Amino acid sequence: MKVDVRKVPGPVKRVVHLGSRSYGRLTAPARMTPSFLICGGQRCGTTSLYRALAQHPVVLKAVLHKGVHYFDTSYDRGMGWYRAHFPLQRTATKVGQRYGVPAQTFESSPYYMYHPQASGRIARDLPDAKVLVLVRDPVERAYSQHHHEVARGFERETSFRAALALEAARLHKQEERLAADPRHYSFAHQHHAYRGRGEYARYLSAMAGHLGRERIHVVESERFFAEPEAVYDEVCAFLGLPVLERPAFERHNARPRQADMDDDLRRELTEHFAPHDERLATWLGHPPIWRR
Repeated sequence: MKVDVRKVPGPVKRVVHLGSRSYGRLTAPARMTPSFLICGGQRCGTTSLYRALAQHPVVLKAVLHKGVHYFDTSYDRGMGWYRAHFPLQRTATKVGQRYGVPAQTFESSPYYMYHPQASGRIARDLPDAKVLVLVRDPVERAYSQHHHEVARGFERETSFRAALALEAARLHKQEERLAADPRHYSFAHQHHAYRGRGEYARYLSAMAGHLGRERIHVVESERFFAEPEAVYDEVCAFLGLPVLERPAFERHNARPRQADMDDDLRRELTEHFAPHDERLATWLGHPPIWRR
């Protein structure tokens, strides 16, 4: 009998997760490590892509959480802690024998794309892992992120324009501190970088410097939702996964539509992102969908 985990009380979930982590740490050497990661961007459809890939017959998802957040905010816990989140090698062997191709595992932590230490850590600890990055109209992404952070209680400023005005002060030198001090954590950097997180090409270039461009695959989320089968096939080809059967494509983590953005503010943001979108075009091989 399957249990709907959404109906399990929070305290029970925490006890189960604690027990699973303890067992996972004891068996860490016998566990898989990810062969690919979904690293971002936030509010770009990462959960929907995660759910689609998790349905692939030879893909085994992380045991406890979609996003482990090891390479950004939990790196001090160590590789044993990280491996505890993934399936056992013997499970992968059985799946591989059943389908005639090696099983893979993965996780999705959208902050990996933005944290200045994450790419270097991934390169060091997962030297063969590939990375998937989703991008979306950065104006809409910023607006959606603000709505999302307010709904989660991580943003007290309910006015999007006011939150944008606060961004520079909130993030002042936070990226530099995160890059210099592996123990530093910045709540504002993780939750309030509305403009910053839409400057995709800057983060992709930094990531490529550590991983190599050939290990990064960029997906336009607008195209993923419009043509999910074609995009899914391309992602599988990049990951070396056979397309054995297509999943049910659904949109996850979509929040109720916000009120329309002020036209002047939309123009201001569109102009801000213009040079960043031009740089992104070199990654995509064409102008971004939202600039056509």
